Amino acid sequence: MFRKLTITAAVALGLSTGAAFAAGGESHVEDFAFSFEGPFGSYDQNQLQRGLKIYTEVCSACHGLEFVAFRTLGDEGGPHYSEDQVRAYASNFEVWDPSLAEGEGDFRPATPADKFPGSALSNAPDLSLMAKARAGFHGPYGLGLNQLIKGMGGAEYIASLLHGYEEAPSCAPEDFDGYYNTVFTAGGYPDACKDENGNHLYPGSWIAMAPPLVGEDVEFDDGHSNELHHEVQDVAAFLMWAAEPKLVQRKDAGLTGVIFLTILSVLLYLTNKRLWAPHKNGRKED
Repeated sequence: MFRKLTITAAVALGLSTGAAFAAGGESHVEDFAFSFEGPFGSYDQNQLQRGLKIYTEVCSACHGLEFVAFRTLGDEGGPHYSEDQVRAYASNFEVWDPSLAEGEGDFRPATPADKFPGSALSNAPDLSLMAKARAGFHGPYGLGLNQLIKGMGGAEYIASLLHGYEEAPSCAPEDFDGYYNTVFTAGGYPDACKDENGNHLYPGSWIAMAPPLVGEDVEFDDGHSNELHHEVQDVAAFLMWAAEPKLVQRKDAGLTGVIFLTILSVLLYLTNKRLWAPHKNGRKED
């Protein structure tokens, strides 16, 4: 029975791996050094604020965060804005309120209790859980071992994708739809860029989204560099927080649990030895 289950799992893993590579060429995801990685890592408040600014000024034109409430921007461990700052930021957005206009509904300025609007375009995915969805994106597929061992996960994928736009290879027809990206593997791929066996000659594939960031897209209040390499890390860190706002608290709870279970295991071991030592040694208690 166990052997059959093992074979079935291996076949399923092979099929999913083959399907992933059939969709696009191999790609390289860069391993960025984010502050929240590792068992003791935490979010960088300034980086999250920079990432929020990039999202607001660039990404929000198409993409939404419909699962993220404005009030969480004031949470400790997150961007940690003051109540007044959160209220002022939320007022820049409009949300649909069905109770207005005599029950017919109308738009009103958002409050901290509301959530970010959804995506403005039907083909633009919501970014609330994007970093979570891309966790464990490779090595082996679906197991997330690179994220666990190397700290490689959704944030790295997003940052690499935003940094992965390049000039299309000369083999691609001029009228081929999309933009060439060395990391994205689920898009179209022209036949002219394949060899006689159908293998892709170049990594990645073509993506419908135009390069959203090119460097120096925003000006940061803290004077941090706005080069493309830094911008993609900032917005990726913010999207990681959007998907995992309680990441630090979960780490603290997990560490506390490990310490407690370790102490409990030692006490149980010592208790077991004390209770059973006379019997194991063939002696009876007096």
